[in-house]
Amino acid sequence: MTTNDHSPAFLEFLAAHFQDGERLPSLAQISREMGISIAALREQLEVARALGLVEVRPKTGIRRLPYTFLPAVLQSLRYATGVNAENFRLFAELRTHIEASYWYQAVALLTPQDLAELMSLVQRAEARLAGSPPENPHGEHKELHLSIYRRLNNPFVNGILEAYWELYEAAGLAVVNEHDYLRTVWQYHRKMIEAICSGDLDVGYQALVDHTDLLYKRPQAAPRQRFE
Repeated sequence: MTTNDHSPAFLEFLAAHFQDGERLPSLAQISREMGISIAALREQLEVARALGLVEVRPKTGIRRLPYTFLPAVLQSLRYATGVNAENFRLFAELRTHIEASYWYQAVALLTPQDLAELMSLVQRAEARLAGSPPENPHGEHKELHLSIYRRLNNPFVNGILEAYWELYEAAGLAVVNEHDYLRTVWQYHRKMIEAICSGDLDVGYQALVDHTDLLYKRPQAAPRQRFE
């Protein structure tokens, strides 16, 4: 194979010739097989590393990792929100539509164990909110939303949903002190999970949609925290 020093050939080579977890040969050997310089190969390897496609360690060398969409989405989002903070709101809208669009497909795949774990998240969140002093159950909030869609095994859907929460936390939006508001949000979460458990998927879907609408009716005193 012969290519020029600026092509993305290493990503194609990685995808075609190796399996997840497999160790790659030396850069010198790959350079010979691909017909590019080691310097150019190092540049392309760094791109693969930034995209989460390989890990590079001193003792174990280079290994191919299972594919995930998350690193690529996060890198693009961080740049987009740096250019214009409004882009986070636009991405949050996309995330909302994705959750609604995949609701029925996702909840149909949940196992009895999944449902028990979701209800446990609701109960833990309610206990934290009822504590003295009350606590913000952000961890439970994130895990509940991601868990509902995890069994889709769709790396693109899961990557977008995971990226939303990563950016949400990086922006400091997880710090919410409006406990009356949070209790209302978790009432909707309980309704969603109870509906899934009882097979009332339409009721659960409506609770999801209503819960989303609630976010946009939130008092404007804390506009940076309106995406849940």
